[in-house]
Amino acid sequence: MSKKDAAAVATILTYLNEQNRPYSSQDVFGNLQKQHGFGKTAVVKAMDQLAQEGKIREKTYGKQKIYFADQAQFTDVSDTDLKTMDTRISELSSQVQEVTQSCRQLDSELKELNSSLTSEEMSSEIEELKGECASCLERLQKIKSATDHVAPQEREKICKARSLYVKEWRKRKRLTQDMMGAILEGYPKTKKQFMEEVGVETDEYHGVTIPAI
Repeated sequence: MSKKDAAAVATILTYLNEQNRPYSSQDVFGNLQKQHGFGKTAVVKAMDQLAQEGKIREKTYGKQKIYFADQAQFTDVSDTDLKTMDTRISELSSQVQEVTQSCRQLDSELKELNSSLTSEEMSSEIEELKGECASCLERLQKIKSATDHVAPQEREKICKARSLYVKEWRKRKRLTQDMMGAILEGYPKTKKQFMEEVGVETDEYHGVTIPAI
């Protein structure tokens, strides 16, 4: 037996005794391959050898073999010991849940911290905001000190006049379109030709849009 084969036999025997649960050769290969690098053939060969030597036990279910530790090597466990172990398992399971929940909370806090600004970034942003505030204050001061403010009454007057002109604009445009529509009913040429002959220039021609009231 090569040193590699002997290492596989010893490692698998120790693993099965420590785990003390049934495994197939595929299970053992998958569980040990990453850490020890055993090949599938070496694992199958080692487990068959251990079973033949009586160091482990095997059971056949259909086409699959299941291997497990020889239970004769383990001392009998009393009912009291079993209950104690069950209690301990329950306690450890609760601790695992608590630690898992704590880890999740810490992961959440870590993600939040990683997405937050660093002290250096916050200092830089504060300085930038201070500059913006200073610029706004300077502009506000200029506005306050200006002498050409429009009085509220004057502003209201201008807004009313604007609204009146826009309404008149819409009205005249509608009348013009109605008139052209009536003329074009008996006009032998196209609308475009008519407008060129008459000299009508539309808002669209000048790229102008009637503003909202």
